Amino acid sequence: MDILDRSQRRKFFPKGRQGSDAAEARVRALLEGRSLAREELIENLHVVQDAHGAIEADHLAALAEVMKLSQAEVYEVASFYAHFDVSRPEQKRPPLKIRVCNGPACRMAGSADLLDALCRGLADRAEVVGAPCVGGCDHAPMAMVGRRRIGRAQPKNLREMVDRAARTPEIPSFEKLDAYLAAGGYGALKACRDGRLSRGEILAQLDLSDLRGLGGAGFSVARKWRFLDGAAKPRAVVVNADEGEPGTFKDRHVLETHPHRVIEGALLAAWVVEAADVYIYLRDEYSHLHAFLGGELDRLREQGVTGDVAVHLRRGAGAYVCGEESALLESIEGKRGLPRNRPPFPAEVGLFGRPTLINNVETLYWVRDIVTTGGQDYLDRGRPHYYSVSGRVNDPGVKLAPAGISARRLIEDYCGGMAEGHTLKAFLPGGASGGILPADLADLALDFGTLEPYGCFVGSSALIVLSAADDVRDIVDQCLSFFAGESCGQCTPCRVGIGAMQGLLDDPRANRTAIEDLAGVMRDGSICGLGQAAPNTVLCAYRYFPEVMT
Repeated sequence: MDILDRSQRRKFFPKGRQGSDAAEARVRALLEGRSLAREELIENLHVVQDAHGAIEADHLAALAEVMKLSQAEVYEVASFYAHFDVSRPEQKRPPLKIRVCNGPACRMAGSADLLDALCRGLADRAEVVGAPCVGGCDHAPMAMVGRRRIGRAQPKNLREMVDRAARTPEIPSFEKLDAYLAAGGYGALKACRDGRLSRGEILAQLDLSDLRGLGGAGFSVARKWRFLDGAAKPRAVVVNADEGEPGTFKDRHVLETHPHRVIEGALLAAWVVEAADVYIYLRDEYSHLHAFLGGELDRLREQGVTGDVAVHLRRGAGAYVCGEESALLESIEGKRGLPRNRPPFPAEVGLFGRPTLINNVETLYWVRDIVTTGGQDYLDRGRPHYYSVSGRVNDPGVKLAPAGISARRLIEDYCGGMAEGHTLKAFLPGGASGGILPADLADLALDFGTLEPYGCFVGSSALIVLSAADDVRDIVDQCLSFFAGESCGQCTPCRVGIGAMQGLLDDPRANRTAIEDLAGVMRDGSICGLGQAAPNTVLCAYRYFPEVMT
């Protein structure tokens, strides 16, 4: 009888927090018609967050029940990503969140004063927070009111947005499917499927073009695609649209102007590597892109353009580390974005255990050109690609230029020169992780392999221009703070190392040897590029700007 009593007590008094029936009913209604597969956890968390403005404990318990997951599993994912506001019932959150970018370009444009003014003026109507770079450096200072992006933000226009309850994304004027088809779009894909182009011919043209991965690593695209030769099936292609490097916004520009060139490039990649699925992983800050890409993909399916390839749109949730390939795979699988110890090749560690090809947005953008006009044409044009230019220039923005152009030429020939009253002092050639160089090195070629001897790299081609009005030491502190906030915390060299380096910089002259030793440990011991590259601006500052580090 005692055993029966204990069993009954366990049945009627289960362990853990129990969600209310009302919360479960709300969550079931929100997810009606949606997949409840484990991989959809992040997507379903977004649905709850969008509906309620936060995710309360009852929602977590209800979502766990509905998706047949443990509450711990749901909570660890929800609490990992910055854009999920996990709260307790007693917490009273304002109905609206305003994010003000605190990236380098936005700070130059006065975002700190903007944040302060909004905290004082809108505290009773919105939760106002500083946020890492949101990919709008060419319209600094940037802010987001709900899911609406506001460029060149000022207290007045943000208050107007709040008054008007304008919180949904504004759709850009992009090249729609009908226009793309009328201009010959998806013709290269059709030629492949009709047998007019072979896989070998496409790989040969990619070899000839010397197309590199334009997300940062600069790896040969043709060689990367060949990694899947002989791999097991089914296979997958992933489009990495999670650019989060401060100063980088070229992928945003490509997708908000010519999204179908990227999609055709992804489908060509899927045809060459014989993939059954394409996943597009889009950073959550690009809400305006998410708002129309789903509809365009639906139209592609309706017209049969995607063929037998299933194309999935996945939404990030505010984690810079998910731009790293293996962390990206974890996030698509609905997990925390923790980098894996091994790269996504060989394929057994790919997406859902499948052989997986991952390419950056701009990389796939150029694939269609190369397949259509030939690799030699792309090479003859100087391997053109897009540079994101921000900071103290007259005309910041995305600039199409030949590979290997110098920072000085980009500034003078493409950006209208330095902003009035400013002279070039320094520049970050590859965003926050690419190091920092002085003005007298502005004639160096911005290309893969040319900056490494100087302690830098071009990365995703994010040029941030500094003038005499800017404090190099402050830029160093900003970069370290960014990496400290974005570290996933999985490995000790990164998790502990960045904070330790910040502490050592309180007295940089006395601690220089310790800082350099620590940088070596971080580079050698960190699992992914975040921890490996975090010390770059510090070491460059010692090398080129010793006066600010002593």
